[in-house]
Amino acid sequence: MALPIKPPFAPMEALSVEAIPEGPEWQYEPKWDGFRCLAFRDGGDVHLQSKAGQPLGRYFPEIVEVVRALKAKQFVLDGELVIVEGDKLSFDDLLLRLHPAESRVRKLAAQSPATFIVFDLLCDQRGNSLVGQTLRERRPALEAFAKKFFGGQRLRLSPAVRDITAAKRWLQTGGGTLDGVIAKRTDVPYGSGDRTGMQKIKLLRSADCVVGGFRYAEKKKVVGSLLLGLFDEQGLLNHVGFCSGIKTAEREALTKKLEKVSGPPGFTGRAPGGPSRWATKRSTEWQPLKTKLVCEVEFDHVSGERFRHGTRFIRWRPDKNPRQCTMEQLKQKKSRALELLR
Repeated sequence: MALPIKPPFAPMEALSVEAIPEGPEWQYEPKWDGFRCLAFRDGGDVHLQSKAGQPLGRYFPEIVEVVRALKAKQFVLDGELVIVEGDKLSFDDLLLRLHPAESRVRKLAAQSPATFIVFDLLCDQRGNSLVGQTLRERRPALEAFAKKFFGGQRLRLSPAVRDITAAKRWLQTGGGTLDGVIAKRTDVPYGSGDRTGMQKIKLLRSADCVVGGFRYAEKKKVVGSLLLGLFDEQGLLNHVGFCSGIKTAEREALTKKLEKVSGPPGFTGRAPGGPSRWATKRSTEWQPLKTKLVCEVEFDHVSGERFRHGTRFIRWRPDKNPRQCTMEQLKQKKSRALELLR
């Protein structure tokens, strides 16, 4: 490629913070629930790159075709790959794309095509690098580029506002679509691999869960992680995730507490350690517990009726009846965040 920016190129990253920063120097954008992607185009040559610098084009051939079809012949875009499912985004469908068989990828691309939501322009249609310019300069250039060249559902411009009230509203109502809010300094250039000019505020929720089992730590016979469960409509306790952020000083006392209620039934529905290409011997070994303990945990995402990531322990809930811990807590509020796209 003859572009001034060539893959692999480290994208600008965000520092995790708890609250949305406020001030005239900040711009706010939705944090979409997808795969970060840089799209490079130089004539007929198109390259999609992941946040980690790996090629993504073979997994998203429909996006390669969309980028190659644009009238602009040279550019570099920064954005997020998502798959829209109804009024939500499906991260599970994105994961299914990372498949070794090209025929399978092509079939999925036809069934559930991806969308590329663009939020930055790093190189314009004249082949000029914009990374040295501030966001205050790059954003109008991106909007002009999008107005001139974007079209259809597969390529969309992500919104940006300077109003913190709108950003707070996104954070409150974005469940199932948004991953949170991104705050960007408008007075700094694009920092490749840097976090000083961008902050992320994640959308967090909490749930009361039954501790249906636990795993011992790898090197010492103390609790390593709590296995969390919720009851479904049939009254079965389904494994929905884990919590491993247990303080070292508390592990021995907690292990004794858990061992006192050790025994069946454990999980009566979906259990931990099911078939998985990532499963190890240790991941399939767990200790069932009687249905006695309830804890409140904080989580960010739900995928396939499970917490996508590990949760954060908040507190024990001895006042809560385990049977009150139901799958209803994982339901997402209806979001209108997709209406922000243009």
